[in-house]
Amino acid sequence: MLQKDTDKLFLLSISHFFHRHLLWFLIAAYVIAVILPVPGLWIRDVSFGEINIFQHRTSASLLMIMLAILMFNAGLGLRCSHVKDLMQKKYLLLAGLAANLIIPIIYIYGMTIAMRRWYEPFEVQYILVGLALVAAMPIAGSSTTWAQNSNGNLALSLGLVFFSIILSPIVTPVAFDIFSEMASEEYEKVLRGLAAYGSGGFLGIWVVLPSLLGIATRLMISKDWQTRGVPYLKLINAAVLLLLNYSNASVSLPQAMAEHDFDFLAITLVITAGLCLTLFAAGHGLGRLFKLNRAEDISLMFGLGMNNNGTGLVLASLALSSYPNIMVPIIFYNLVQHIVAGAVHEAMSRKENNLGTWKIGQRD
Repeated sequence: MLQKDTDKLFLLSISHFFHRHLLWFLIAAYVIAVILPVPGLWIRDVSFGEINIFQHRTSASLLMIMLAILMFNAGLGLRCSHVKDLMQKKYLLLAGLAANLIIPIIYIYGMTIAMRRWYEPFEVQYILVGLALVAAMPIAGSSTTWAQNSNGNLALSLGLVFFSIILSPIVTPVAFDIFSEMASEEYEKVLRGLAAYGSGGFLGIWVVLPSLLGIATRLMISKDWQTRGVPYLKLINAAVLLLLNYSNASVSLPQAMAEHDFDFLAITLVITAGLCLTLFAAGHGLGRLFKLNRAEDISLMFGLGMNNNGTGLVLASLALSSYPNIMVPIIFYNLVQHIVAGAVHEAMSRKENNLGTWKIGQRD
């Protein structure tokens, strides 16, 4: 019994360590991908054959299974009771979901115009397609964790994640079609191909279905297990996310570094960071517009700023294997969104602490 408790504490400590230092692990994964890409390439090639679900034939690769694990755990973390409460604020929820799609469209369109004189036109197309993949994906489940840690409105955060996942088979192909109008002829075909590839079949099987299974599982298990299982789920999620990022970075980053294409990496990082900061700022702006309380404002910021890049990476690796540099903006966005989320969390914590100190001083 003592050994069992010791093992449990050990696993819990590892889970908390991963969660606290996820950003540094992501950076390490990218560095390892540049130095040692072979295992990452092997992960991409592992396949368990084809399966037939709902008359849709699809390959059950290791990448797809890792994506399904991420989405299952996202569903397992959703509380249906909180989602029901959101019906009282359905207009706020709709505004958040609409802004999560419309603002990236405006931003990316602006960048394509601003970058017309860039000396390598195909690099502009890599960035456009990569950011299109980011923008078209559902809201990241990790946004709820950041919102909860920052004392945000968990119901709103969960609602944004839940409905963006459920609507993804409809919204994602539409987004790709819109972005295809901004691209040059070759990359217009690439994005239209993604619209067909990322339609109801792919997203339904590997995104929506695992999420719904996660929700159903949560309804069947006890609350005690839900509480005790959270740290383990976080550990699994962190491990899968790191593997996905490492595997996809193994394709794109070594090539970019070998070509000494540092200007492409730099401009991609700047534009990607710009999109992420714009979305976080838009979340705060919506909060001011709707005169929301602090908790709802926080949830909108994390919901708009953080997208499920695991899905984008898997889709890119399957459909765009001949365009490895398209993965660079997705990889960078995943890194930047956690940096910005950490900065927002720190700023909100300091603001809350200062407010608490001020109130104590007023009472004294």
